[in-house]
Order: sequence, then structure tokens, then C-alpha cells
Amino acid sequence: MVEVNCETDFVARNTKFQHLVQQVAVGTMQHYRGTVEHLSTYAKCFLKTSELSQLRLGPNGSLLSDQLALTIGKLGENMVMKRAVWVSVPENFFIGSYVHGTHPSGNPLLSNMMFGKYGALVICSPPEPCDKLDFAKLGWRLGQHVVGMAPLSVGSPEDEPGDDSETKMLAQPFLLDPAISLGQYVQPTGVSVLDFVRFECGEETETTEAE
Repeated sequence: MVEVNCETDFVARNTKFQHLVQQVAVGTMQHYRGTVEHLSTYAKCFLKTSELSQLRLGPNGSLLSDQLALTIGKLGENMVMKRAVWVSVPENFFIGSYVHGTHPSGNPLLSNMMFGKYGALVICSPPEPCDKLDFAKLGWRLGQHVVGMAPLSVGSPEDEPGDDSETKMLAQPFLLDPAISLGQYVQPTGVSVLDFVRFECGEETETTEAE
């Protein structure tokens, strides 16, 4: 998941800008592939502006900083590659994702991208066996909750349900059914929520690297 900022909605909808965002995502994935080997648990890594600028599009590709300069030159508006995060999990985990936005239309080269102001990744460990679980649907709902409720920590399944001021994810009222907590929604599935990442474009944050 990456955050690339521009100054106007007009440029944000421009295919050239969206292609730059895709290049930042590709560069981040290249960084991930050169870093992670076999995992027994999940890993996540944050990249800040200076680190993104030095990433390349492939082993012999151009620097992302060069692609940024080219796009700024073409569109005549300042842009910033603010941050990125990659998350890797073992085969028996899954990652829920949600972006509050839309798929780009009219450009098949961007069909695997989602663009929006808010995005979330949620790292989960399913029960065994878990043949009947719809991971995509559950992960989407968990990501939507993280975007809408902006928790600060996961919390514990044993936490007492809180109100709208609650900051622990599992104790918060479930976004899609506030009569129950998120923990109460997840509990019947047997899924364990381990961690999450939430991006909001333009928010002030200190980007740090973590495992």
C-alpha cells in the first residue's frame, strides 16, 4: 500500500499520475521480494520518502525519483511519494484489504489498482479447518472498519465493548453493525486479528520501519 500526494483532484484523476502511483507500488513490491524469505509469522515494513526515491523499477530499471520528476514535468504540479508499506504473511495467514475509492476506468493497465484517500490492510490468522470462510469478504469488512473507525491498536478479544471513543479495534462498535463490537463480530469465525495498517492521505505521521 502506497501514498503518493498531488495538489488537485484533477491531477489525482489523471492517468499519468495514477501510473506513477502504480510504479511506486511496483517498486515497493520489488523491495519486498529482495527482503523477505521464509516466514513463520507476519512481517511489515514501512518506507518513507527518501527510501522510496532510491527504489528502482526492476534490477536495471529507473529510479522512482526519476519517474517522479518526469511526471511532475508532464503535469506541471508538485507531487510527493510520501510513504509505503509492504506486508508479508505465511501461507496459512491472510491479509484483508480495503480502499475507500474506486477502480480506475478506461485503462486496463491499471485494472489491478485501487485509488482513494483512505486504505487499510488487516493481518489475520484463520482457524483450522477454515474451508467455509470467505476470506475476501471478511477481510474487506475488517479493512472497511479500520478505515471508518481509525483504531490505534488491535486490543484483545477479552476487552469489554466500548463506545465510539474506543481506540482498541476489537472493542470498538463494529462499523457495519454498531450493536456489537468488532470482536463479537469476528469471534464466531474463529479468526484472530493480529495487526493492521491504516493510511489516510495527507495525515501527519512519523513513518518508521518495523518488523
